Amino acid sequence: MLDIGRVFFLGAGKMAAALAGGMVRNGCPAGNITAYDVAKPAAAAFAAATGGEAFTAEPERLAEAADIVLIAVKPQYLTEALKPFSGGVLSNKLIVSIVAGVTIETLTGLTQSHRVIRVMPNTPALVGKGAAAYAVSAGVTDEDCRSVEAILGSVGYFCRLPEKLIDAVTGLSGSGPAYVFDFIQALSDGGVRCGLPRTEATKLAAMTVMGAAAMVVETGEHPSVLRDQVTSPGGTTIAGLVVLERAAFRSAAADAVAAATARSAELGKK
Repeated sequence: MLDIGRVFFLGAGKMAAALAGGMVRNGCPAGNITAYDVAKPAAAAFAAATGGEAFTAEPERLAEAADIVLIAVKPQYLTEALKPFSGGVLSNKLIVSIVAGVTIETLTGLTQSHRVIRVMPNTPALVGKGAAAYAVSAGVTDEDCRSVEAILGSVGYFCRLPEKLIDAVTGLSGSGPAYVFDFIQALSDGGVRCGLPRTEATKLAAMTVMGAAAMVVETGEHPSVLRDQVTSPGGTTIAGLVVLERAAFRSAAADAVAAATARSAELGKK
């Protein structure tokens, strides 16, 4: 049983539902989960996906009854979303935020809580294959860390890092699924160009990426070692790799991570 107390989700979008759903699958009673969202469809979808109750009114009451308040709104809506709690309702709560780019210092000021954990998850959490990192404020306890690790562990991999590295996590694993989706599309396009039907080309591309990723994780080998194991002298793979190298494939991917990291830092300053 996942025993982390009562969790209130401020924002009931897909990521909130993914986290709550993972918690329930790992033994958290659905009755310990509540959510609030201004959008009725989002609240209804959250309730249907998790078994928890979701509301479109009285967020202060829901927060008061919770042990953990998990903030899952878009950055531009954060200040407005927290207005109902200006009276210090959140000051004694563990605050967990998945709001991109918003610093622990800002969250502390907005919530008046000194127990703040900033998390950067990613969308594969929706299928239980997430990759997340978290950073903590000075007032966070070991028990608080265990609670957030239980939440994140229910939907995939997690690690703890200094807050100064969370923007880099945003650029890598937070934005990374979009880069991978683009790569899968490119592989599929290449297959179609060479005569494969689109459906089969896309499935082959996706399974290839998934299998290669699993090999990195499960073998612990460096990606370059695994790459060389596929690359026979004078063979097909090296012919393709030379084309990718000419197109600066790896440096372009690294530059994408750096650009997304910089943008995350910019969002945190607004």
